Amino acid sequence: MKKAMPRELKPGQRCQVWTFDTRTFTSTLIFETDSLLLEAPNWTARGNALILNGAGVLWRIAVDDPALQPIEIKNVPPLNNDHVPDPDGEHICLSAYEDWQLYRAPLGGGTAEMITGKENPHGLMHFLHGVSPDGRQLAFTGLRIDTGADHFKPLRAETYTVGADGRNYRQLTKSGAPADGPEYSPDGQWIYFNSEAFTGHAQIARMRTDGSEPERLTFGNTVDWFPHLSPDGRKAVYLAYPPGTAGHPADLNVALMLVRDGQWQRAKCAVKMFGGQGTINVNSWSPDSSSFAFVAYPMDGVDVDRQG
Repeated sequence: MKKAMPRELKPGQRCQVWTFDTRTFTSTLIFETDSLLLEAPNWTARGNALILNGAGVLWRIAVDDPALQPIEIKNVPPLNNDHVPDPDGEHICLSAYEDWQLYRAPLGGGTAEMITGKENPHGLMHFLHGVSPDGRQLAFTGLRIDTGADHFKPLRAETYTVGADGRNYRQLTKSGAPADGPEYSPDGQWIYFNSEAFTGHAQIARMRTDGSEPERLTFGNTVDWFPHLSPDGRKAVYLAYPPGTAGHPADLNVALMLVRDGQWQRAKCAVKMFGGQGTINVNSWSPDSSSFAFVAYPMDGVDVDRQG
C-alpha cells in the first residue's frame, strides 16, 4: 500500500487562516502563506493561539501576533489533520500517517506517547476527532483497508471509542454506511458526527456515547461534514459541500453553517469559501464560544466565493 503523504499547495494556491466572530458575523484574516498548506485549526485553552498541522508537523499561530512557529514533537510519525487538545490544556492528542495510530504529546512540544497499539482488535486505521470532557475517552473514525491493494483503499469507516489508555475499544456505528467526525458534546452526553446512513450522502447526526438513540439533525441536499459544538454548547458549526459531493475532498466552493441553540434545521450560512478538506476538520471554537477558526485555500484564476 502506498503511503499517504501530507497535502501541499498547488501552483497559484494560497493558504489563509481566518477567524469568524459569531457576535458581529465577520471574518478576520489571521495568517496567509503561499508556501505551506496548513489544516484543521484548534484554539488553545487560553484563547491566545491556534494550533494547525502542515507538512506532517504541528504549528502554532498567536492570534495577536500571527507568526508561524513549529511545535517540536518527538517520537511520532508525520501527523495528519485530526488532532484535538486534551481537556487539561497542556497536551494534545494526535493522529499519525504511516502507522495510523493515536498519540498524546505536550502542547508546547516534547516527546509523544502512543495511545493505541496496546490493543487494536479490529486492525484499524485511527482518525481522531473527539476527546471526552473528562479526558478519559477518545472518539475516532476507524477505517479498515484493502491491505492487498497498491493504493489507499478504505473499505469501511465507522465510529469507535477507546480509552485514553488505549484500551477498551468500542464500535458505536454498525450500519455499514460511512460515518465520520465523531465529537463529544461539552456535557459529555452525546457524540455528534456525520453519517451516510440516512440518505446515502453525509448528514449531521448525534447519538449517546454508547451508540444508542441515533438522531438525524440535518435534512438538506448538501453534503454535511464535521459538526463542532461551542464550549458552552449553545452554538455549532459544520461544513456543507455541494450536493452530490463524494467524501470530503479539497478545493471546492463550500460553506460553513452556523447553528444556534440546537436549531439545526435553521442553520445560517456564516462563510462561503474555496476549501473543504482541511478547512475545519476538528473543533476550532474559541474558549469563550464567541468565534471559530477555519482555513481557506484560494487559487489564482479560480472563481471562488469571498469570506463572510
